[in-house]
Amino acid sequence: MALFKLLRFTVVGPLLLVALLGCQSRDHTAVERVEQALSRAAHYPGHNALISLNGHVLDEAARLDGQTAEQRGVLWGMPLVVKDNIAVAGMPMTGGTPTLANHIPERDATVVAQLRAAGAVVVAKSNLHELAYGITSNNYRFGAVHNAHQFDHFAGGSSGGTAVAVALGIVEAGLGTDTGGSTRIPAALNGIVGYRPTLNRYASDGLLTISSSRDTAGPMANTVTNIIRLDAVMAGEQANFEPAELKTLRLGVPRGYFYDDLEPAVAEAMEQLQERLRNAGVELVYADIPELGALNDRVGFPLVLYETAQLLPEFLSAALPELTAQEFLSSISSPDVSAAVGAAFSGAITDAVYHSARQQLRPQLQQRYASYFATHRLDAVLVPTTPLTARPIVGSEQTVNWNGADKPTFQSYIRNTDPSSNAGIPSLSLPLPVPQGAAQIGAMLDGPAGSDERLLQIGLAIEVLLSE
Repeated sequence: MALFKLLRFTVVGPLLLVALLGCQSRDHTAVERVEQALSRAAHYPGHNALISLNGHVLDEAARLDGQTAEQRGVLWGMPLVVKDNIAVAGMPMTGGTPTLANHIPERDATVVAQLRAAGAVVVAKSNLHELAYGITSNNYRFGAVHNAHQFDHFAGGSSGGTAVAVALGIVEAGLGTDTGGSTRIPAALNGIVGYRPTLNRYASDGLLTISSSRDTAGPMANTVTNIIRLDAVMAGEQANFEPAELKTLRLGVPRGYFYDDLEPAVAEAMEQLQERLRNAGVELVYADIPELGALNDRVGFPLVLYETAQLLPEFLSAALPELTAQEFLSSISSPDVSAAVGAAFSGAITDAVYHSARQQLRPQLQQRYASYFATHRLDAVLVPTTPLTARPIVGSEQTVNWNGADKPTFQSYIRNTDPSSNAGIPSLSLPLPVPQGAAQIGAMLDGPAGSDERLLQIGLAIEVLLSE
């Protein structure tokens, strides 16, 4: 452990991880909780979940141990990982891309500062799909993130490293970011809980943002209870751990778009979930959201590509002022990310298309959701998080096999998460029970804008039901 005290930060490597294997976990003090996290990290170097370790983490934990009971925050001693596109003072903020490998912010992002003030400890920065521009977390610079349950399969993205670190038990919780599904997709594919809040519920400074209309930090955890704990701190609210009463719930099941052509295992898991909910007294309302898919397709990419062309150069001018946009584009490691950012920088989205998407089409999408919730008197919408399970890392860059046909990887996995992202409404992915060794499957709850506390209470109630 002395090695950590000598290093400001440490890039994860096999020799360091072997040195950490001597850590013993008793999970009592803050130091012991951190030691347990480091020990668990040492057992899983091949998953590429982490990019760098906090060289001061034991000193920080020791300071927490010196606090009186009255001084301890609500997250006292909780080890966290933070996606490496979120600023943590004194640690690299690489964005998963080569040119930012030595970019070290001087200040925490506000969401990180809030969690630290509440007693959490940042153990490591986690791996991601380069620049958060993809859904596999097959990172060409820091290594593909391997699924926690099926090692040769991808983790999902873009917050794949955080999801795998939680799923492997390295930490109980961590931070990701979500543009079109980046907390919920890897949560579903690794069997954990992932949350996207109502847009602007959390502070957004200190994030490497690619879309101001869609990006948000999002907590990821092993339980809904831990999601509630982190959410309350970042939203500045009192945590509410009271589960919703299942017998009072009305959940919409829009089968026309979200349930189309599901992988058989996903379809079966969702049918079993609906049966359990009905037996518990939940009223399921089978009604579609009219023309949702067509409207959503006209919103998502115009917003992201246009805003990336504004936001990434702004970030780079502050972090690496000597670097030109073309030099940065040439340095991107992942071909899929290079193509997407190249399209953004080339002006593929005109002013007219962007303003139409932001000022006309997006409000229409938001109104579709609001009308759906109001007309059917719904507490939330219940859909599969992804229509298919994880696929092998090798051969999945462009397409994946989905029910016998090769389909685009990115569009396939964001199909169900993208609409709620564009609408800016809260969305929670819950892990469903699957046989040992089987692919992980997630169910997603989308709620009305601003219903975060209620949605998390509903998630807590369903989590309790699934554990019985």
